[in-house]
Amino acid sequence: MRKENQSSVSEFLLLGLPIQPEQQGVFFALFLGMYLPTVLGNLLIILLIRLDSHLHNPMYFFLSHLAFSDISLSSIIVPKMLMNMQTQQQSIPYVGCISQMYFFIVFGCLDNFLLAVMAYDRYVAICQPLHYTTVMRQELCISLVAGSWFFCCIHALLHTLLLVQLSFCADNIIPHFFCDLTVLLKMSCSDISLNELVIFTEGGMFFILPLSSILGSYIRIGTTVLRIPSTKGLFKAFSTCGSHLFVVSLYYGTLAGVYFFSPSWDCSDKDIIASVMYTVVTPMLNPFIYSLRNKDIKQALEIFVKRANF
Repeated sequence: MRKENQSSVSEFLLLGLPIQPEQQGVFFALFLGMYLPTVLGNLLIILLIRLDSHLHNPMYFFLSHLAFSDISLSSIIVPKMLMNMQTQQQSIPYVGCISQMYFFIVFGCLDNFLLAVMAYDRYVAICQPLHYTTVMRQELCISLVAGSWFFCCIHALLHTLLLVQLSFCADNIIPHFFCDLTVLLKMSCSDISLNELVIFTEGGMFFILPLSSILGSYIRIGTTVLRIPSTKGLFKAFSTCGSHLFVVSLYYGTLAGVYFFSPSWDCSDKDIIASVMYTVVTPMLNPFIYSLRNKDIKQALEIFVKRANF
């Protein structure tokens, strides 16, 4: 019998989080309480960077794009999850599912690239301070961000085009709270060897290269900082890259903790927990990390509040 192809699949069913029905209300309030600060906090950072001329430099230019990426990453996942919790309508149209997967890959990839770009910016600021303004000129900053957007969109488009060629035989139930690429591949009854090959090669490269760039930048920063004789110089170097290093540690540390240091969880639980961490928790914490540990952001916020009161 000929396999039923994807064109006949009109919708998928998202099972959501593995929680009991009586817990739906509690988790709805919990995730809503995390999503609203994510949107408002990151929007506030973008607004402050836009309005305060003291924040018109490469570091905050990259930070504004990271804030936008965090808002987008959460917004393509969390509202649909909350709506499903509230209405118990778990269906998502085929086109909606593919679109959600595409944009999830785009913004997940963009976070990786922007963190790498910000690490390079911190490397130049600490290791080549006299050449910072000439190296991190406006044209380079725009090119780095535009290149990140371009490669992430192409990366997501490649995986999306490969996915839509596959067939689903019968089961359209997704054991997840959003349309994740790996889950959709497991549901397919087609040969997914090409998809897996592309994920391990091209996808792995898009993950390893930014991470290697971050590690390389901080190794160079570390060797430079250790040569600084004064405590004041050490404190200044740490304040320059402390917030970014904390965000990087949070982003990659949670993934490592879920996948490598929790053998008692099964694969589906690990995928869901990891997804919650980098789609809900990390984007929510980033604005607090950058605002609480950054005096420039705090000063810009104080000025903004004073202006708003008058």
